[in-house]
Amino acid sequence: MHSSPSSTLPPPKKLNFWTKLAFGAGDLGPAITANISVFFVLVFLTNVAGLPAGLAGSVLMVGKIWDAINDPIVGVLSDRTVHPWGRRYPWMVFGAIPFGILFFLQWIVPGNNTSFLFWYYVIIAILFNTAYTVVNLPYTALTPELTTDYNERTSLNSFRFAFSIGGSIFSLILAQIIFSFFPNNPYERYGVLGAICGILSVIPLFWCFLGTRHQVLSGQSGEVDEDDSVNLPVAEQIKIAFSNRPFLLVIGIYLCSWLGVQLTASILPYFVVNWMQLPEATFPQVAIAVQGTALVMLFVWNLVSQRYGKKVVYFMGMGLWIITQAGLFFLQPGQISLMYILAILAGCGVATAYLVPWSMIPDVIDLDELNTGQRREGVFYSFMVLLQKIGLAIGLFLVGQALEMAGFISTIPGQPAPIQPDSALFAIRLAIGPLPTLVLMIGMVFAYLYPITQEVHADILLRLTERENNENLDENP
Repeated sequence: MHSSPSSTLPPPKKLNFWTKLAFGAGDLGPAITANISVFFVLVFLTNVAGLPAGLAGSVLMVGKIWDAINDPIVGVLSDRTVHPWGRRYPWMVFGAIPFGILFFLQWIVPGNNTSFLFWYYVIIAILFNTAYTVVNLPYTALTPELTTDYNERTSLNSFRFAFSIGGSIFSLILAQIIFSFFPNNPYERYGVLGAICGILSVIPLFWCFLGTRHQVLSGQSGEVDEDDSVNLPVAEQIKIAFSNRPFLLVIGIYLCSWLGVQLTASILPYFVVNWMQLPEATFPQVAIAVQGTALVMLFVWNLVSQRYGKKVVYFMGMGLWIITQAGLFFLQPGQISLMYILAILAGCGVATAYLVPWSMIPDVIDLDELNTGQRREGVFYSFMVLLQKIGLAIGLFLVGQALEMAGFISTIPGQPAPIQPDSALFAIRLAIGPLPTLVLMIGMVFAYLYPITQEVHADILLRLTERENNENLDENP
C-alpha cells in the first residue's frame, strides 16, 4: 500500500508562460505545412498537375508509408544522439531549412508528362516527409523532458495545439488571399502559396529551440532521466514498447482520431464544390469555421480535463463529432447555414483529437519507466506516429482509388471543372460521412479501455520517486 500521492510526492516545478509559448511555436511550421497538404495536395495533384485520382492517391500513400517507416528510425537515433544541445534540438535546427525547401518543391508542376509527374511527386513526397519527421518527431518528444506533471503536460499541449490550430487557420486565410490574387492561374497560385508557407514554416522552429533549451538543458524541468536503453537492440526496444497495453490503446485512439480528421479534410474540397455546388472560395471558409472552433475549444477542453480527466473530454468531443460526420452525409445542396453549424460542431471534436492523445503519451512513457527502469521517448513517439501514418496512407489511397472507380473526372489544367457523375458524388458523401463516423466510434472504444487516470498517474510518479530515493540511499549509504 502506497501513501497518498498528494501528501508524499513533492510538487512539480511549473513551467513559465514564455517557455510554454516557445514550445507551442515549435508546432507552427509543421502545422502550416501539414494543413496546406491535407486540404490541398489531393486537389492540386488532380486539378492542377492533372494526375488521375488513382495515381494521386498512390502518391499520398507512398509518402505516408515512407513517413511511417522513417519515424522509428529518427526516434531511435534521436534517443541516442549525444550533442551539447541535447538529444532533440540538433535534429530540429539542422533539419529546418531543408524542411521548408522541400515543402515548396511539391507545389510546382515541372512538366506535363503523367509518368514523369507521378515519379517527381513520389520522390518529393519521400524527401519532404523525411524532413518533416526530422524536425517534428524530436520536437514532440520534448514534452516529457520539459515536465513530469500530469496537468502541466495537458497545459503544455494546449499551447502546442493553439499554435497548431492557429497556424492551420492562418494558412487557410493566407491561401484565400493568395488565391484571390491569382484567380485564373493555378500554377502561380500554388507556387506562391508553397513558397510563402515554406519560409514561414522554418522560423518558429528556431524560436522553439531558443525559448525552451534553458529548461531542458539546465535539468530544472526536474526528475527526467537520460535514456539508458541505448545499448538495447532496436527489436528489443520495440518489443518492450508494444508490451505496454496503455500505449497500444493510445495508438488506437490517435489513429482513429486522425483518420477521421484527415479523411474529412482531404475530401472536404470535393464535398463543398462538387456536392454542395458552392464556389471554390467557399471551401477555406468552411475549413476556418472548423479550425477556429477547435482553437477556442482547446482551452475549454483543457479546463474540463483538469476537473474531470482526459477520457471524459474525449468522450464529449467525439460525441459531438460523430453527430456532425453522420449529418454531413445527409446534408443537401442549398443547406448552407446547416453546413456551417456542422462545421462548428466538428471543431469541438477536432480539438479533442489534437489535445487528448498527445497528452496521454507522456503518461505512458512514465509507466514504461516504472516497469523497465528506462526512458524511451523517441521509441514511443515514433511508433505511435508510425502506425497512425500507415493507417492514414491506406485510408487516403483507398479514397483516391474509390473516387477513380466511382468515375471521378479529373480537371484538365486550364479547362472548366467537369460535371461529376452521380456515382462519384455518392462516393464523396460516403467518404465524408459514414467512413469517418465508423473510425471515430472505434476510437471511443479504445478510450474507454485506457487505464491511466490522473490518480493512477500520480501513483506512478510517486513510485518512481520512491525508487529513485531508494537507489540514492543504496549508492550513498
